[in-house]
This record gives sequence, C-alpha cells and structure tokens, in this order.
Amino acid sequence: MKKTSKTRKKRAAGQTVAGAKPNQPASEEENLHKIPLRITDTTLRDAHQSLWATRMRTADVMGIIEAIDSVGYYSLEMWGGATFDVCMRFLRENPWERLRQVKAKTPNTPLQMLLRGQNVLGYKNYADDLLDRFVALACENGMDIFRIFDALNDTRNLEQAIRSVKKYGGHAQGTICYTISPFHTVAEFVRAAREQVEIGIDSLCIKDMAGILSPISAERLISALVKAIDVPIQMHCHASSGMATATYVEGVRAGAGAIDCSISPMAGFSAQPPVETLLAIFDETSYHANLNKDALREQCRYFVELAKKRRPKQGPLSIIDPEILQHQIPGGMISNLRAQLEEQNALDRLDDVLAELPRTRADLGFPPLVTPTSQIVGIQSVINVLSGKRFAMVTQETKNYVKGLYGRPPARIKPAIVKQILGNEKPITCRPADLLEPMLPQATEGVAPKLIQNEEDILSYCLFPEQALGYFEWRALPPEKRPPIPADLEAEAKEEPAAPPKPEAAGTKAAAPPAGEPLLTPADYGALKDLLQTFNKLGLGELSIARKGVRVRLSTGKMAISAADSDAAQTADPEAEWLEPGPVAAAEAEPEPEPGAAGNGQTINAPLNGTLYRSPGPGKPTLANEGDEVEQGAAVCIVEAMKLFNEITAPCKCRLLKFLVEHGQPVKKDDPLVSFEMV
Repeated sequence: MKKTSKTRKKRAAGQTVAGAKPNQPASEEENLHKIPLRITDTTLRDAHQSLWATRMRTADVMGIIEAIDSVGYYSLEMWGGATFDVCMRFLRENPWERLRQVKAKTPNTPLQMLLRGQNVLGYKNYADDLLDRFVALACENGMDIFRIFDALNDTRNLEQAIRSVKKYGGHAQGTICYTISPFHTVAEFVRAAREQVEIGIDSLCIKDMAGILSPISAERLISALVKAIDVPIQMHCHASSGMATATYVEGVRAGAGAIDCSISPMAGFSAQPPVETLLAIFDETSYHANLNKDALREQCRYFVELAKKRRPKQGPLSIIDPEILQHQIPGGMISNLRAQLEEQNALDRLDDVLAELPRTRADLGFPPLVTPTSQIVGIQSVINVLSGKRFAMVTQETKNYVKGLYGRPPARIKPAIVKQILGNEKPITCRPADLLEPMLPQATEGVAPKLIQNEEDILSYCLFPEQALGYFEWRALPPEKRPPIPADLEAEAKEEPAAPPKPEAAGTKAAAPPAGEPLLTPADYGALKDLLQTFNKLGLGELSIARKGVRVRLSTGKMAISAADSDAAQTADPEAEWLEPGPVAAAEAEPEPEPGAAGNGQTINAPLNGTLYRSPGPGKPTLANEGDEVEQGAAVCIVEAMKLFNEITAPCKCRLLKFLVEHGQPVKKDDPLVSFEMV
C-alpha cells in the first residue's frame, strides 16, 4: 500500500473495470486487474465486545475458527481490548490459552490484537518492564499484528510498546484515535501520525471508535495522511451513527488500503459494518478483497445460531444512534454504560448522563472517548448526575487523569476543575511511565505460590489483581467443587423473572413446612453463605443470611435468602420454601451488633453500588483501621463501582469506630460502611 499512483487514482475515482456489467460482480480474470483491498475481521474481538459485552467463550471461537481461517482475511482481530479482563472475571478462562488455541487453527491468517499502549490491557499506565514482557509473551504465543493506541494520542505513551513489538518480531500498527473537538484538526492528526512514523510503526490505523467519522472528513483526513506519511493506512469504524459504510468507501478511494469489518450477524449497531455488504459495494469498483464467499456463508450461519445464546436479552431500541454525534461514546462503551447504570438502579437517568457527558469531556480537555478515557469520562459523568453536584466526588482515575498520569490532555483542563480535583497538587509534565518503578521483581508478593503456574499468570495478576486472583482460586479447586461460572449466573439472572407470589390476606398464617422437609445443617448454612457471597460479588442480587431465627426463608420469587423468626413467619410468603435449621453452635451464630457501634447514628455511607475494599490493592495496607483518628477528607476505604475506584473520605475530623462491611463485599448505595464519632 504505497502512495496512490496516477493509475490507482483513476481507478479510485469510481470507475468499474472495463467490460464489467453494472451491479454484477467482476469475474476472477477481471479481479486480477483490480487493486487489492485488505479486510480485517473483528468478529472475535471488537464485535462481541460492542454487542455482547465480550461474552463469547473460547469454545464458541473454536467451533468456527477453521472456517474463518479459510475466508482469506488480511488479519483476524481476536485478542486484546476487554477480552483479557472478561476471560478471567466472567468466563473463568485463561486468555493466554485462547490465543494459543486460535493460533494452532489459523495457519493462513495473521492474528491481531488491540494494545492500549502504556496501559497494556488495563486502565492505567504500567511500568516498561511489564509492557515489554507482555509483548514478548504475546509474540511467543502467536500474536502477529499489534494495533497500538493511546487514548490521548500522546505519542510518549506509545514509544515503548512500538519498540517492544518490533524487537520481538511483531507488526507494529500505530493508531490515531479519531474524535471531534475544537482541538482535533486534520493538521493535528497528521502531526501525531508523523511522530508515530518516526518511532517506527509499520502501518497506521484511523480508529473511529464512536462511528463519528463522516465520509467527507474521511476523504480529507486520509488524503492528507497519504501525502504526509509513507506507511499503509487502515480504517476502523463503528456503525453506531450509520455512516461507517459510506465512510469506508470514501476512505478507500482516498488511499486507505485496509478496512475492519465483522460478519453480518455480528455487525452494525455499535460494532463494525458487515463484510458481506462491503464486498458487494467494492465489487463494482476497482477494488477487490478476494474472499471465499462459501466460507463467509458458513461463518454467517454459525453466528446466527450462536447469537441466540449469547446476545443480551435487552439490546438498544434502535440500530442507529444519531445522538452519538453529540456524546461520542464508543461502541464498546455504550452497552457497558447501560449495564452500569442498571447496576446503580439508575437506568432511567441515561438521558441525563448522555447530556452531561459532553460537558464533562469539555471540562477535562476534550479527551477522545476510548478506553480508558471513555471509562473515566463516562463514569465521572454518571457520578456527576447521581450525586447531583458536578465533581463533588471524583474517582481515583479522574484524579490521576487530571494530574497527568495518563498523559497530556489534548486541551487545557479548566483551572477551576484542576483546583477542585487536585487542591494544591500540581500536574506532572514528564512521560507518565518514567515515574513508575519496575513491577515484575515484586509482582506476586503476598500471593500463594500454588496459585501461580507460570509467567503468564504473573502478568495477568499485575494487570488485573482482583480478577486474576478470583480466577486462580477458582481454577485451583477440583472441578466438582468450583462455583458456577459468573457469566452463566449472569445469564440466568437476566432470564424472565418468576411471577410474584400472590399477597396473603391480613392475619393469615404461613403454611406449615411439609412433612419430611430436610434440615438445614451447619454445613448447609456455610454452603449457602458461600453461595450468596458469590452472587453478591457478581452484583446479581441482594442476598443476605443470618442464623438468629429458628427458620431460614428461601424466596422463590426473588434471589434472596434471609432470616425469619417465628413472628415474621406469621406474615411470610406462603409460596416460600421453608428449611428447618439444625442447632446453631454459639461460635457459629452471627454476633448481635454492639450497642452504640454505629457511633450514635453517624456513619459514612456508600455513594454508589459497588464493592468495598479496605486497601488500594492486594498485599497493600489498609487505608484506615478501627480506632484511627483521621482528618477531614482522608481516605478511609474504597468502593469499586463500574470498574473504577472511588475513595471514600472522612466527612470531618473523627475517630473510626467499626467497619460495617468486610473487605471485598458488595454494597448498595447509602449502605453504612463505617461508623465514627467526631473528635
């Protein structure tokens, strides 16, 4: 894909090949005279990340991989992005094993991944030693093409990744994250592209993660890039706004030599345009992709069937979202944003969040909305709406962004916002990774050696400590003792809810338990408690259990396990199942709360639904302990909500009396977290 020649320009002007009939595909002989068009298939990564919240399993992939390999794609994007995190967190799979299995079955197609530059696959910058070893092992396990991007288009965050990929023999594809703002001009994008070429990229991708690149803008941008740089140009567009297909046509005619598509059952909406449609369009032009259409049909039929099992029960109401031209939320983020609002019981505030998002983005210097900045800006917008006061509470990631730890913002952040978020602290000006110490020497301190099987596990743990530990612990159990896979529980929880039980007339007593009802032994009680903690950790229900009563009620209409004493039984649900508990040993019984433990009603409460953590990471000390005296504004714990961390601070100078939620346990908005008394 060199610079466009005069002959190529004539063909790119839209002429059909001599002798070809309009609206008919060209013959094989005619295709020999056409310009090759390379197509990357995104079905196994970005398509299901955008449409199915990345819930495709490795078994799903392997069921069709040989047919996909025979299509003739330029490359197959199947790794990176959110796949790594979700494999461990929700699917209980080893992402490295998926890469190995796919490589073994794709001798004809290069594999491709999405690498977040210095963020690797996480949501913050990681040290150079971790990034380098990750790239090395990815290459060893079969990765060929690395699409490397930085959310801020800060070239400093791409340098190490590009150099490592080239060192280990991979293809380093640089990336321009496309967005629209007063500061993102064609000249600015060309400047960033030139910087990446100087570092040594092998090709360049225009990453239109929100689907907002118009056909005319694509022609202008790619024409300018073709004149300025001498590396092949690829286009990656989402179909969210409905413009992507036309944008591809204009971009290719302007000089782009490759495009990203997905198979039709996994295309459109917030994913990429369908490959079949683009093939039909370009068949009438001077370009030819030379794909095996029989293999495409087989791939299509497979995903039509798989979609019945993996597609979320509730999707967007419309396949086109014209509002995306305003809020610019990328394809992979919009489905997550809906899920995260639902998790906060605030799905009805989606319109408010979409209206707030452009304001938050402008206040933060117009960052392109792609991981992790899409997550940072999106969740900060959610918090601004739910809290009722803009930037009254900010995530740790928002603080780090404003401080410069993610890189250089495209535009100046409003000084008032910097002051509100950082106080007297000053933003950094150096390359963020220069501040990081090597991570690998002490990477797994505090982790049980039996859980770590190889170097890949060490890297997985460095990137996603909590998620990796959860997977390692699950993996270490005998298969028959492993809890259910979180994604399976998640799917079951989204099934149609059971009909609510009929209300009982006032004064009517609950039916007596049927004869022969099994006893709930202490072992049963422990098993139930473990099970409900698993549900709680996944955020799939509001489960609780206690042993102070003489009966335990297992509701059939709701996912809830709760204690019921003999008085409560008089008004209990008559359709509930009753399990008689066995004797409770004094040591097993849940302790009654001590009088005054809540500090005369003064508690620090959860601002959002999420998971409480007492420390900022595995193996790190707790932020605060019971009995500590803390100053106003001091961090006492963390609530992880929507993948980001929110420091929970003391409202005044006080003494912490008692933590009311254990480390790692779920909390709901307004739940008391810790009691205190003023000092």
